[in-house]
Amino acid sequence: MLILILYFFIFIVVVQISYYLGVFGKFAFVKAQKIMPKRIPISVIVCAKNEEENVANFIPLLAEQNYPDFEIVLIDDASSDNTLAIFEGFEKQYPNVRLVKVENNEAFWGNKKYALTLGIKAAKKEYLLFTDADCYPTSKDWIIAMSSQFTMQKTIVLGYGKYEKIANSFLNKIIRFETLLTAIQYFSWAKIGHPYMGVGRNLAYKKEEFFNVNGFIEHMQIRSGDDDLFVNQAANARNTTIAYTPESFTLSKPKTTYKDWFTQKRRHVATANYYKPLDKLQLGVFYCSQLLFILLPIILLAFQFQWILVLSLIVLRYLVAWIVVGFSAGKLKENDIKFWFPIVEIVLIFTQINIFITNIFSKPVHWK
Repeated sequence: MLILILYFFIFIVVVQISYYLGVFGKFAFVKAQKIMPKRIPISVIVCAKNEEENVANFIPLLAEQNYPDFEIVLIDDASSDNTLAIFEGFEKQYPNVRLVKVENNEAFWGNKKYALTLGIKAAKKEYLLFTDADCYPTSKDWIIAMSSQFTMQKTIVLGYGKYEKIANSFLNKIIRFETLLTAIQYFSWAKIGHPYMGVGRNLAYKKEEFFNVNGFIEHMQIRSGDDDLFVNQAANARNTTIAYTPESFTLSKPKTTYKDWFTQKRRHVATANYYKPLDKLQLGVFYCSQLLFILLPIILLAFQFQWILVLSLIVLRYLVAWIVVGFSAGKLKENDIKFWFPIVEIVLIFTQINIFITNIFSKPVHWK
C-alpha cells in the first residue's frame, strides 16, 4: 500500500510542477510589458449599491485620470444610503460624468448584472473599462495602461486588482496571496490562449463583445459572475490579452475579518461552478493536487517510508513553485508575499476545503 501511495505522490508532484512550469511559467517568465498609448475613447463604468463612503473617496481619483477622451458612467443600483446624492454631485462637478439611476425591478431584484447592462447601454464610448465602487487606480495613467493593450484583434483586456496592505495582519497576507495566485492562473491561461476568467475590479472590453454574447442573458439568473462568467463565455485566444504594467493596477480595500472574507470567497467559488467544463476540470485538478501534495507525504513520513525521496520531492516542488510565484509576485508588485508562500498556501488550501463543504449545505449571499 505504501509503495502505491509513493507512486501516487510522485504523480501529484509531476502534476504540480507541470502546472507551475508549463502553465504558470507562461506569465512568470514573460517579458516586461510596454505601454503604447492608443488614445481610443473610453467609458469607465462603476456600479455601486450603498457605497457612499467609497464613492466619495474614489470617484474623484477616476476623474483625475490623465487621458484625453473618457467618460465616467456611474450606476446607482437602487441605493438606500447617500450614494445617489453623491453621484448627482459628481455629475454636476465633472462634465464627463454620466449618471444611470437604477430602480428595483421585480424581475431583476437586486441583480447587479441588470444594473450593469443599463450602464453599458448608456455608455457613449465603444471601449469599456470596469472597476468596482470600492476600488481606485494606483496611477493617473490607469486608463492609458489598460487601453494600450487593445488592438484590432484584442478586444478584451484582463487587468490585475490588488488589495491594500495591512501591517501585521496575517489575514491580509492570505487575502493578497489568494488574489496573487488567482491572477497568476488567469493571466497564464490567457497567455496560453485559453482565457477563462477576469475580475470586475479591473476589466476592459469593447462594447461589441458584450452584445455578441447577448450580454449577461445566459447567466442572468446567477447573481454573481458579471466579470468571470462573462469572460468565461466571451473570451478566446483571438480576442483576449492581459495588462500587467504597474500603472494598470487597481487597489481595493480588503476584508478585515476572516468571516467577511470567507463569505466573499464562498460567492467566488460558487460562481466557478458555472464555468465551462474544461475550465472547471483544470481548476479542480490543480486544487486537488495541491491538497494531495500536503496529505500524501504526511502518511509516507509517518511510516518513514522512503523518507529521503519524499523530502526531496517536497523540496523540489516548493522550489519550483516558489520561483514561479516569486517572479510573478515581482511583476505584480507583491514581493513581500512570496516569503510567506508555504504557510499561506497551506492555510488557503484548507480554507478552500471549508468553503467547498460549506457551499454544499448552504447557498452564499450575493449582491443585495
